Amino acid sequence: MSIETVTRSDPRYRTLVKGKNSRFPASEADTASRIELCDNAADVATALQRAVSEGLRPTVRSGGHCYEDFVYNNPGGVVLDLSLFTETTSLPDSPRYRIAAGAQLGGVYSDLYKRYGVTLPGGTCGSVAAGGHISGGGYGLLSRLQGLTCDWLSAVDVLTVDAKGKVVERRVDRKHDPDLLRACRGAGGGNFGIITNYFFDELPPAPQEVITASIIFSWLDMTEERFESILKTYGNYWETRGKDRETWGLFTLFGVTHRTAGHFGISIQFCNPDGTCKDLKVLDEFIGLFQACKPVPSTPGTVEVVGGERALHHGQPDACWGQQMMSRHLWLDANVRGWTGGGAGGEQRGKYKSSYMRRNFTSAEIACFYKHLTRTIPGVDLSRSTVSVDSYGGATNRKELIEETSMPQRDSVMKLQFMTFWNQEQEDAAHAEWIQEFFAELYSGPDAHAQYRGTPYWNDHYEGCYINYPDKDMLRHSFWPQLFYGDKGLVPALQSVKRRYDPNNIFHHAMSIRA
Repeated sequence: MSIETVTRSDPRYRTLVKGKNSRFPASEADTASRIELCDNAADVATALQRAVSEGLRPTVRSGGHCYEDFVYNNPGGVVLDLSLFTETTSLPDSPRYRIAAGAQLGGVYSDLYKRYGVTLPGGTCGSVAAGGHISGGGYGLLSRLQGLTCDWLSAVDVLTVDAKGKVVERRVDRKHDPDLLRACRGAGGGNFGIITNYFFDELPPAPQEVITASIIFSWLDMTEERFESILKTYGNYWETRGKDRETWGLFTLFGVTHRTAGHFGISIQFCNPDGTCKDLKVLDEFIGLFQACKPVPSTPGTVEVVGGERALHHGQPDACWGQQMMSRHLWLDANVRGWTGGGAGGEQRGKYKSSYMRRNFTSAEIACFYKHLTRTIPGVDLSRSTVSVDSYGGATNRKELIEETSMPQRDSVMKLQFMTFWNQEQEDAAHAEWIQEFFAELYSGPDAHAQYRGTPYWNDHYEGCYINYPDKDMLRHSFWPQLFYGDKGLVPALQSVKRRYDPNNIFHHAMSIRA
């Protein structure tokens, strides 16, 4: 056994009891009594059994990126830290690949590529760990081409606790506890047990190369009419042309920032479906759509910060389209070194919301965007506030996977993440109010059902919210589980899994599955 126990008297405690969002824990009274650093699955099982036997609530950290206080708000409990359990290996038989829950995505991408030439279609933030990312249906730059991370998942090693309080070690796959496997494919962490390993029978090949580009717009001379034209152009592309298979290698992050940031824009990664960049027709076509919207020119060697994501333009450009620089990169260089982000970190405080969109923006929605992204609040810095409108669709919309995974959102063309960051605790209320008012007004328009006003509840226009971007504000609505999991029977199925595998509700947080 190699468990390292860190208690309040340990000088490491203050650092290890915090995640990436410095809002949590809110006070010392909210903190766990100890942190258990685990090197392997056996350590996790031992630490979990000890916590359960002592009557202490266990919470789990893999990468520490949870947007809410589900890990660190654990008064007197135990945090099981899996961040040292990081192996990515191959196996002699099926399943072929194993990724430990604490492995960070940047290392996973590098290991999978160097050893096997494959990849996982996950997120852009290299320090996010596999644990919460995969179990919550993580997505990223290759997801339009290759699907969600959970779409590829074949099996998991998971620790559950039975009715007598005994830890049970399970290898769950399509033949053994398939209902629990389905729940581990998208329902999110902290619900049923502790996943220690993820297994994959196969993984998609990594692209050989990619093109990165950016389209930047200045707020200085922006009009509401031009702003509407930009958003309508973007949304229309994904609702129409973006459904064609030849476009699936195109992924964009549209960081629509607050005007005090000075600019906003689109970060692009592109490859052809075969993993090369031999034919740039699709990319040229997409960039060309925005030339009438008057983007500002970019220059080689610059770093543009767009909506919390850093798009790096390095090396020699291969082409220049409408003064917007495009650079060619080997895939590993672009995706391990070239993209960073992931929201709050260090001393930043953050608040987040999300939605899925099946259709283009309406004029009323765009007017709401413009209103809240140009408003000012005396004494409040909103320059780090943004909505990231990510391209979606393509392989993420494989409807046959609705019954195999716990990700029912399989008809959306855009996925929105609302974010606001700040540094001082005294600014908490102002930022929370700004993002909540924006969100509530946006989803109270003519496309919202009266019963579900203020939320992107499922209809012809929306597909609810994303559980990996948890938002405790949604708890004010009695229908919040359906917001994240849909209203077609998945919620009762997950409740059944909860009753069967976690009968004593050992694993719980504010937005966990209720039995």
